[in-house]
Amino acid sequence: MKKIILSFVALIAFVPATVFANEGMWFLMHIQRLNHRDMQKMGLQLTAEEIYSINNSSLKDAIVQFNGGCTAEMISKDGLVLTNHHCGYDAIAELSTTESNYLRDGFWAQNRKAELKPKSLYVRFFVRMDDVTKRMLAVVNDKMTEAEREAAINQETAKIQKENDGGGKYTVSVRPFYQGNEYYYFVYQDYKDVRLVGTPTESIGKFGGDTDNWEWPRHTGDFSMFRVYADTNGNPAEYSENNVPLNPKHHLPISLKGVKENDYAMILGYPGRTNRWMPAEGIEQNVKYAYPAWVEGSKMGMDKMKVHMDKDAAVRLMYASKYAGVANYWKNRQGMIDALSKFKTADAKRKNEAKFNAWANKPANKAKYGEVVPTINKYYAMTNEKARHDNYLQQLLRTSAFGTISRGLGKQLEGYAKADVAKRAQLKPGLQEMINGFFEEVYLPAEKDILAGQLALYNAKAGYKIAPSVEEMAKANNNDFTAFVNAAFELSMFTSKEKLNAFLEIPSEAMITNDPLNKLSNDMLTHLTTRSDELTQAQNDYSKSFRLLVEGLRESKLSPIQYPDANSTLRLTYGKVRALPADKRNDAKINNYTTLEGMVKKHKAGDEEFNLSQPLIDLYNKKDFGQYADKDGSLHVNFLTDNDITGGNSGSPVLNGKGELIGLAFDGNIEAMAGDVIFDDKLQRTINVDIRFVLFIIEKYAGAKHIIDELTIVK
Repeated sequence: MKKIILSFVALIAFVPATVFANEGMWFLMHIQRLNHRDMQKMGLQLTAEEIYSINNSSLKDAIVQFNGGCTAEMISKDGLVLTNHHCGYDAIAELSTTESNYLRDGFWAQNRKAELKPKSLYVRFFVRMDDVTKRMLAVVNDKMTEAEREAAINQETAKIQKENDGGGKYTVSVRPFYQGNEYYYFVYQDYKDVRLVGTPTESIGKFGGDTDNWEWPRHTGDFSMFRVYADTNGNPAEYSENNVPLNPKHHLPISLKGVKENDYAMILGYPGRTNRWMPAEGIEQNVKYAYPAWVEGSKMGMDKMKVHMDKDAAVRLMYASKYAGVANYWKNRQGMIDALSKFKTADAKRKNEAKFNAWANKPANKAKYGEVVPTINKYYAMTNEKARHDNYLQQLLRTSAFGTISRGLGKQLEGYAKADVAKRAQLKPGLQEMINGFFEEVYLPAEKDILAGQLALYNAKAGYKIAPSVEEMAKANNNDFTAFVNAAFELSMFTSKEKLNAFLEIPSEAMITNDPLNKLSNDMLTHLTTRSDELTQAQNDYSKSFRLLVEGLRESKLSPIQYPDANSTLRLTYGKVRALPADKRNDAKINNYTTLEGMVKKHKAGDEEFNLSQPLIDLYNKKDFGQYADKDGSLHVNFLTDNDITGGNSGSPVLNGKGELIGLAFDGNIEAMAGDVIFDDKLQRTINVDIRFVLFIIEKYAGAKHIIDELTIVK
């Protein structure tokens, strides 16, 4: 029988060393075999063991996943953890009030007792990983449907998790790679007592706002600082005043030497998702159907939020995090449309798939691979219109707090109504807390406008088959949803804390079932996930064909990609400090860094995106940069590298060849926005905060020298 999985190591043997360059998000356990020599040639001075070791402390012990969506790094022996401002944004906003607005005004704890604990925040340490491909593939076969395959995989996954969780001490995740052709398990340890130590003012941490987002030249101090606490034995523990700062196995020393063109730079972090193996017609679907709907739906939600945020400081704070998240992907998706169209990425993929199809239809390959490309193309042709529909509906659900109410609070209350008296007594305190939390995050006038606007947009633009209840409302109200939404908010118990608390005293399943907002939410969510038998079969065939496409591309050596897509597992990427072509907007001598001078030049008094405080301007005018000035006398703010990163790498450490911290990754450049699908060696850049600017803000601007004293600084 022909071998199903081609060994990754064997495949690499046929690939010239130049394939690595700066492209690729690599597993740490493969560094010794696949990357180490290449990295040494570029400037790495560490051994592979110093990067990834199971038995000894190594770089990987200083890297954490931050709250499930970003990356952060340990920078002191007393548990200090550094990440991006936008990664800490949720926690900072939660801790802020109109009287103590840390998001706007910044915050620096003068001692450890003054550090602030958000309700829910955790960091995840990576312990080890291993290859379980043979084991996982042994429980599946080609005769299985995709549902049967998934069930078998899930059953084996549960066994692996139990075998490696240390009796509940660790979190274990088994993940597929190369579209299910390989499997690895990852062991993690989570720490949940994480407290805010410091954050710059929003005018620094978010300088440039949406205008500069994804742009270069950039002048943003995108950082925030937290501390991880543990019990007295160093183990994870729930929040307690008795907890002590964690002493991590490794923390990063910080270099003040700065960077120059062609300096070695590597980044370790948790990239969220790339689609480098995506078929051509999938790219085409995103560009022409899915992403335009995403962009328009996001913009609708943002515009409705902004009206109310501009009127009321409390509302602005309430919606700050949601607005920032929606805005980030709104600009990202438009950039993806532009970049993928400009570079004709789908056409390039089609040409490669045509070569694969010719190989697949050779007599030796036809039985297994002959129908792979036609099956994939058929699926995308069938789902193009649905992709547009789904993205309009998903943005409605994402921006409206009431869009998903039936799967959140509604589902919990339904369970409460069905429970017996004893069970209700157990559930009630948690539900009361959930109700209070919900109303801390919603402003009803804004929610009315968001829901009415999104329903109107969805009804007008989604096409395909829209949710039945929305279609009925449109016909009954002449496509104007304002009256319906106003009436629904008046009648629904989900718009009143008092009504919900009254429900807890006298629960009724019928009240939940017949609630107008709960019914609408349930209808939309059900409609989004419902699949016809024809579509279910097409998805089954597509999933199998996509897996075979990736397997076949690797077997035929027709794919230029030699690494798995990102999926929120720890990866390493390496490259160099690398300039973009000269840009008159940048005052720097070389277009690979920006300065405080350029930041001050962008200052616009009173502008919400480009306003700087007078103390920072005064420090610039005095050139009071202390030990953080560059050799040229200026203070560098951001710099560029050509590392291969994506969302989830936000907050990742940028390290020099000695493993010393030189910066924080926080963004990419819009010219290479197609980077999640195709790597552009000429244009793709990572935008980083210079660590010297971070320390300058902490010491000179915020006056928090006690924090500087905690760090291991290399001059």
